[in-house]
Amino acid sequence: MYAIIETGGKQYRVSVGDLIDVEKLANEPGDSIEFGRVLLVNKGEQPEMGTPCIEGAKVIGRLISQGKARKVIIYRYKRRKNYRRKKGHRQPFSRVRIEQIVA
Repeated sequence: MYAIIETGGKQYRVSVGDLIDVEKLANEPGDSIEFGRVLLVNKGEQPEMGTPCIEGAKVIGRLISQGKARKVIIYRYKRRKNYRRKKGHRQPFSRVRIEQIVA
């Protein structure tokens, strides 16, 4: 059994027990999180799809930790003009363990 959820502008395929990294959530580690935008639930043969979401379906998870991703280097330059700018960025994320899929 799996579901496709939407959070932070992205879509994730999740099953019970999965660990996913989503855009940073404003919760504390150990809190329960409920994802209400469930786009698809597959229990076996025929998947159930929403238009765009399934009414009454939700995915429940637990926030494991908050963190930052690896550094991405942004480098800009203009040739022959002695213009160079180097900047780094680390995107914050939340790690969530999926506990239950309610369809």
